Amino acid sequence: MSWMKDLSGPGEKSKPYKDESTEKVADPNIPNRMVSNKKANRPFLAYKEYRDSQEALHVAWLKKKEAHDAAVARGEKVKPLEPDPTAVQEVGLLGLLKFIVIVVFMFALAGKFLTGSYTWESNSKWLQAKTYIPKGGGQRLFSQEGLATFNGEDGRPIYLAIDGDVYDVSKGKAYQPGGSYHHFAGVDAARAFGTGCFATHKTHDLRGLTDAEYAGVQHWKQFYANHKDYVKIGKVLHPPLDYDSPIPQHCNPPKPKSPSKDAQKDSKTDHKEL
Repeated sequence: MSWMKDLSGPGEKSKPYKDESTEKVADPNIPNRMVSNKKANRPFLAYKEYRDSQEALHVAWLKKKEAHDAAVARGEKVKPLEPDPTAVQEVGLLGLLKFIVIVVFMFALAGKFLTGSYTWESNSKWLQAKTYIPKGGGQRLFSQEGLATFNGEDGRPIYLAIDGDVYDVSKGKAYQPGGSYHHFAGVDAARAFGTGCFATHKTHDLRGLTDAEYAGVQHWKQFYANHKDYVKIGKVLHPPLDYDSPIPQHCNPPKPKSPSKDAQKDSKTDHKEL
């Protein structure tokens, strides 16, 4: 390029640009000036033609409006005046909603094409239909005996309960007969969710849990409440607990540690102080 020669140092000076094209038209912006009709200039020339056509349409509409207003002033019956064809159309609420729907639709299609999921494999509760279903509608109250019948056998759905809340987990393969979590089907095994004693703690009795075990129960409650495939369908009614009955024993109780000498000394000191 000529300007690169100038930057490289003294040498042959570049010749000034001269338009040698023969086909020229009037410059739409500068009076008494002709410009080339080459491809690079055609968008600007076409825009000038568009502005001229819009101006002509607006002038014609003004004449129609003038005639319309005059007829109305004379008391004549006239048809409604057509809107100005050159007026800028503002985007209304309906147009905005259409735009949002189109964007969401295209976003979902892109997710299906790229990840195989319309929601881009997201499990967010805001993308789950059950989030927008009013709670309480269609909720059932189960007895312990009635809940036990929903164990997946004979084609029945699979329900489980945790701390009184009943969920339909029929979509989970692990809860099917023979699955690794089938022991949860038809029962409220809230205690087992915290202790891990699946064979002996299939009960809703949460007495005596440690803080960590109780936190584990709360974690699993949130897990089922927010799961995309499991739906809460009701609650199970338990008989009152007998608080005089023994607390269920842990399947793997911690071994008691022998107190250290310092602990024994402190214990004696405390005992004397009491």
